[in-house]
Amino acid sequence: MECWRLHGLILSFLLAVPAFGQAGSPAEAIALEKQGKLEEAAKVWRMVTKRDPQNAAAFASLGVILSKSQKFDEAAIAYRKALNLNPKLPGIQLNFGLAEFKQGRFKSAIAPFRAALAANPQNQQARILLGFSLYGAERFAEAATCLEPAARLEPANIQLHQVLAQSCLWAKNRACAENEFRLILRQDPNSAAAHIFLGQALDGLGKTWDALTEFQEAVKIAPSEPNLHFGLGFLHLKLSQYEEAEREFGVELSLYPDNAQALAYLGDIRLKQNRPADALPLLRKATQLKSDLRVAQVYLGRALTDLKQYQEAMAVLQRAVALDPSEPDAHYQLGRVYRAAGDMAASQKEFEKVRQLRRKADEDLVRKMSASPPALPQ
Repeated sequence: MECWRLHGLILSFLLAVPAFGQAGSPAEAIALEKQGKLEEAAKVWRMVTKRDPQNAAAFASLGVILSKSQKFDEAAIAYRKALNLNPKLPGIQLNFGLAEFKQGRFKSAIAPFRAALAANPQNQQARILLGFSLYGAERFAEAATCLEPAARLEPANIQLHQVLAQSCLWAKNRACAENEFRLILRQDPNSAAAHIFLGQALDGLGKTWDALTEFQEAVKIAPSEPNLHFGLGFLHLKLSQYEEAEREFGVELSLYPDNAQALAYLGDIRLKQNRPADALPLLRKATQLKSDLRVAQVYLGRALTDLKQYQEAMAVLQRAVALDPSEPDAHYQLGRVYRAAGDMAASQKEFEKVRQLRRKADEDLVRKMSASPPALPQ
């Protein structure tokens, strides 16, 4: 999808240069480029820009050569100078956006790609790159809106449909995500990632049994995929299938012993089985591995309360509240431990907060399985 060449621009530039064959001329730079001597061509373009610092086309041509040499940071500087001199230079916004995009500077790439698309709303390349940049900047709803018309025009472009599907998933537009992942699976039924993402979308739509089926398909294809057995265990846990959930968390931990979430939810099962002493070491390890895993702190506080270790339980649950004061479960467990310790006033205060915050906890499998969205496909 790269568009480095500005033939019309260079030709018009050459026509304006009287000393066509002189050393350090545009003609020399173009000849060196054709010979594949990019470093030498860049030196010549630098000479041209030094002689004529108001020549936007020369800076743009320098940017093209630097981009071809994978020197995207220097290319971006050259393009920015060209833009400052002539923002209407053909192709400059798209090339500047590409230089920023290639450096992973997605936020910086958005404005030039948006300008390129505004100049030509039919430019599919600019639309796709803008959508990818919005995704990379974690502006998922905007990315989905931008990419959806582009995807309609390219039903066989799996990379495009992957990014659209993931944008929909992270924007919590799960119906869109479901449609896109099903399309991907029709073209590639053996994509474990597509089965996993489709499962996440289905779970968000309340179709947990269907989600379970997709995860089971993914296990058949890629049984050692990181976090896959955790996700399967989490779905079993949501369906109150504790034995199956325990098995899957165990498989995840046999493959990846440092999966803090698997340890935390395995500890939760032990608590549900009224086995707080067995839950305690699992939950301590989970909090040691990931100190900001709020749910592990909540379960640890509950285990300590059940074991009558009230002072430590209070400290742990206060940390859980500090991680997210808007979640009612930590306040509820803190209320329990205050009551068990005989501090009825503090207990009542926490229970009142629970009443104020009462809402269903967001058990979003997408967020459980990943702290950040997948990287853009290569």
